[in-house]
Amino acid sequence: MSSIWAIDGITPEACQKRFVGTMMEAMKVSVEEIGSNFIKASMPVFENTVQPYRILHGGASVALAETLGSMASNFVLGDVGKVAVGQSINANHIRPVPFGKHVTAITRPVHLGKSSHVWEIEIFNDENKLVCVSRLTMAIVDKPSN
Repeated sequence: MSSIWAIDGITPEACQKRFVGTMMEAMKVSVEEIGSNFIKASMPVFENTVQPYRILHGGASVALAETLGSMASNFVLGDVGKVAVGQSINANHIRPVPFGKHVTAITRPVHLGKSSHVWEIEIFNDENKLVCVSRLTMAIVDKPSN
């Protein structure tokens, strides 16, 4: 299968550099693998990602999902004078994940059009059980001039 990415040399290490100084760094998101049509990342369930009951915060799951889908969309576009920006996201939280565990997310495209992209992001616990499923729609817009 040929790659959907328009940018050459995408590596987990290059992705990590994009997280410096962002919420993803504070949440300790780690890009694990980049395949021909998916990105896989992990995140610990710790002080920065839990809610008061000491389980994974749904907002942390959504932030992880949107980050992966957004990054993937922009990797598909490459440098063509366009950027992908979040337009809509939903998430279904299936089961809790306790403090001290990890989650792994995988994003894959559902639709890659000229004016929008749709991504499905699945998040799994350490036992590979589905924790959250999310769908992200990205609007493809002209790159802002600085």
